[in-house]
Amino acid sequence: MGSRDLTGHVRRWALGFVVTAFAVRLAAADAYDPPATYYNAATGTGATLLTQLRTIVSDMEPVTYGEARDSAAITDADPNVSGNILLIYNRASVDGEWSTTPLIWNREHIWPQAALGAGASNNTANIASDQFNLRPADEGINNARGNRPFGLDASTGSYGPVGNYYYPGDADAGDVARSQFYVATRYSQLTLTDTVLPDQSLEQMGDLSSLIVYHFNDVPDTFERRRNHAIYGLAGAGGPAITNPYRQENRNPYVDHPEYVWSVFVDQANDSRIAINGATVGADGSSMNNVDFGRVFVGSAVPAAQMLTLEKSGTDGTYFEVTTAGAAISSLSGRFNAFRTNQIDSKSITVGLNTTTATAGAKTGTVTINNLDITAGGGADRGANDANDLFNVSLAVLDHATPSFAGASEVTSLMYDFGSVAQGSTAPTFDFDVFNFGVLPAFTADLDFDSFLSSGDASMLSTNLPDSAGSLALDGGMSHEFTATFDTATPGDFSATYTLSFSDENLLGALTKSLTLTLMGEISATFLAGDYNRDSFVDAVDYTVWRDALGLSVAAFEGADGSGNMLVDLDDYQVWKDHFGQSAGSGAGGAAAARTTVPEPASWLLVACTTAVFLIRNRGQSAIPSG
Repeated sequence: MGSRDLTGHVRRWALGFVVTAFAVRLAAADAYDPPATYYNAATGTGATLLTQLRTIVSDMEPVTYGEARDSAAITDADPNVSGNILLIYNRASVDGEWSTTPLIWNREHIWPQAALGAGASNNTANIASDQFNLRPADEGINNARGNRPFGLDASTGSYGPVGNYYYPGDADAGDVARSQFYVATRYSQLTLTDTVLPDQSLEQMGDLSSLIVYHFNDVPDTFERRRNHAIYGLAGAGGPAITNPYRQENRNPYVDHPEYVWSVFVDQANDSRIAINGATVGADGSSMNNVDFGRVFVGSAVPAAQMLTLEKSGTDGTYFEVTTAGAAISSLSGRFNAFRTNQIDSKSITVGLNTTTATAGAKTGTVTINNLDITAGGGADRGANDANDLFNVSLAVLDHATPSFAGASEVTSLMYDFGSVAQGSTAPTFDFDVFNFGVLPAFTADLDFDSFLSSGDASMLSTNLPDSAGSLALDGGMSHEFTATFDTATPGDFSATYTLSFSDENLLGALTKSLTLTLMGEISATFLAGDYNRDSFVDAVDYTVWRDALGLSVAAFEGADGSGNMLVDLDDYQVWKDHFGQSAGSGAGGAAAARTTVPEPASWLLVACTTAVFLIRNRGQSAIPSG
């Protein structure tokens, strides 16, 4: 425990339970987010914001230098190795238990003790024991750093001296910068400057311009954010699931809100403007890109995400937030994304959809880019004035196209009978529709009419299908009308079958389907009245046909039934007689010159005819029984 009194310790544990309960409530947002109201008073910019933040972070529970040593096992815990901690600069994972024999690690003051104006001892709680300024370190590396300030701006790579400066290494450069921003905020007697070497008696540290560069180059990572949360009092995820008994109960605002740095330590005229590469940028700095993943069939794979580019104009650095809505996903997320300072910069961002294609419909979402800078003096479309940028992400999932002869259901075959049509009459027609049937027309694939095959009497029962085959495409729910025509030139019974082949629009996984159309009809021949042998002449031969069929029942106008009463009788003789000598196309008297004597039926034939007609008309009647 060190020198901390038990009363205070118990009080802190009680507070810890309250804070833990509150943290659980926030867990859905982020495991390391501050309490929702913690920064409520931080409403200003520049010097005003600095004063507000100083008031917020000064409300803390001091921790002794000895307790800070024991706290490292929680605040600097290696999330991947239980019981180990990560050291600053080299990020080595070592045993977290404090030991002097052997000495595995010691404590590094990011702002050196010599420039703090106070010394550190295990039993004292003062500026030198603030955990935001302390990090476990390798003794040799700690000694090599000494009291050097951090710099220079362009330093990259591993840790080590750079002339009179010290570079903390790429992994810890931002951590070091934010530690010094915190110390200069919490303790008003300390100052960050751009002086080449600090005047330690004046409690100054530099190089401020380098720290600004590091802040935008190396954003707060999970380790740094978890450490910030643990110093506040909660270990959070990725470490021991306990409340820190050595908690300070304050936070580093520049870890929670890195966007504060420019306003507090630089100026109020950040000139950054974020836009989507290739998009039109509005007067307010906004831009938009519609990321259309096209059309796929139900059950297909979701298309791969697309890599796009965000660009920052203006040379000032800025942090930005990426949020998603709907089914959209992004390779960048959250508030801890930054563009580098002192240069125009760009970043790749991959956007896509986390969705399923099990059902048809629109799969959509948005990815929003928010410039988090809080300064408003850089221009109408710069810094805090830079409006959001938006990716609209969409995918259309389609049902397969379904050809149908009906619009309300799937009908795959159609039969039409023209019936009996007189030879030489006007050719009858039949109109029929082909639909692209779909339960969700807007999300039904286009239907392509590819080809057709015909069989049977297609020359007599023809269609205008050739006019559209290979070129017609129907949107979901739409239809196209076709026409079938029956040629009446030749008598006879006819039928034809058409097989229509369709396919989905040209997408991966397209299917083919077909419809069957059957047409039929009869062309009845037109004969000259009295021409009973159908040779186009009314002559004595037709009389013989009538005589031989006299008394028979036949179909109307068939054989020698010239009157159409379905009986061969004297009426039919009269029809023959009235047209005797005519030929097809001659008219009523066209063959008068060729007429010969019309035979008359003999008396016996008339009697036979009368008897036959009587018998036929009374056929089927029962005899009248005698009394």
